[in-house]
Amino acid sequence: MVTGRLGSVLAVVLSLVISPFSDPAHAAAPPKTVVLDGSALATVKQQLAGGTASKAQRDALKALLHNADAALTKGPWAVTDKKQTPPSGDKHDYLSQAPYWWASKTPTPDNPQGCPYVNRDGQRNPEADAISDHTARMVAWDAITDLSLAWYYTGKAEYAQRAALDLRTWFLDPATRMNPSLTYAQIIPCRKEVRGTGIIDTSQNISQLVDAIALLDSGAPGWSGADTSAIKQWFGQFLDWMQTSPQAKAELAATNNHGSFIDMQNATIALYVGRTSTAKAIVQDARTKRIATQIKPDGSQPLELSRTMSWHYSNFNLTALGRLAEIGTHVGVDLWHYTAPNGANLLKAVDFLIPAAEKGASAWPYQQINGFDQSIAVDVLHAAAEQGGDAKARAALAKVPAPSFGDLWPIRPACTPLDPPTK
Repeated sequence: MVTGRLGSVLAVVLSLVISPFSDPAHAAAPPKTVVLDGSALATVKQQLAGGTASKAQRDALKALLHNADAALTKGPWAVTDKKQTPPSGDKHDYLSQAPYWWASKTPTPDNPQGCPYVNRDGQRNPEADAISDHTARMVAWDAITDLSLAWYYTGKAEYAQRAALDLRTWFLDPATRMNPSLTYAQIIPCRKEVRGTGIIDTSQNISQLVDAIALLDSGAPGWSGADTSAIKQWFGQFLDWMQTSPQAKAELAATNNHGSFIDMQNATIALYVGRTSTAKAIVQDARTKRIATQIKPDGSQPLELSRTMSWHYSNFNLTALGRLAEIGTHVGVDLWHYTAPNGANLLKAVDFLIPAAEKGASAWPYQQINGFDQSIAVDVLHAAAEQGGDAKARAALAKVPAPSFGDLWPIRPACTPLDPPTK
């Protein structure tokens, strides 16, 4: 693989002399994606190849390829690159620090860490960024997602080959692979108790990553059957840890967005590795375990509204529930049209966001520090409109500003967190 400036030049030359859709063998059966609708992706691909794609689809592809081209010369990333060593002594263990916890005292020789640490919700401690695993994972998994989608739509081998390199480096190569656990995710200095909240580090974007792998599984150059088998083994071990470890049990008991995201993560992995009954059970349980307990009859989400970044977290939790609903379509469970005994449902929760999505902070009478971005509701509105049949959400989309990087829904129709990952 050619990298650096020369690689960028070659990529530009190739894009000029080779049609983005020139690989006839690339037209195959729909990919077996887990959250995304593989048939919908195949239809979009045919439209792009046949010149019948909409302007929205063409614009979305342009934005995607911009990101994928940048990812061709970045990375690969590995958990073993961090300077710190986890308490286990093994750099293959993922390590991160809880971002909203701060020292409460000025460090002294007798108390060099400034213990105890206290929570400041929504205020990120820059100490957390000194440990590279969190950022490296986020950037690597986003790059893999962009590269895999770019390969699927264009057939250009370099996208798939780079995604394969990034995947092998993070998950498979013995020298650099991450151990399939999160024992030391979001640790709090000065404290040793078991905490499950660090699982949000992976659960907020692992389903996008798994769909990216599923795209490569459909015949990508540079990604072999052995690679597929090896990564499914890794995810199977990770799922086992996610269902049995003390940290996972604590996270599964969470009643807010943390609980929604670990359910979505586990259902995604279970379906990908062939544990379909497990995935279906998780989605079924979400009706009473998540929707009925998290959403009020008016569509509000009290546990998310209580946060200092209530707009973010209200959208964030609905992203997880929306993705669970999308997984449900693969296992025969309809979450979009489930209504709890109290009258609450997902569509009411989406409609609750519409006034602020259209008008901004003036229509959101709840706390939201760190700015107010209306556009983070776009994917949730798309999902409610197109998958839930919500006419109000469909009408609102024309009034809500698109994300700064563009609206990618037309080529990857699934709920995705649209603002920077949080904890």
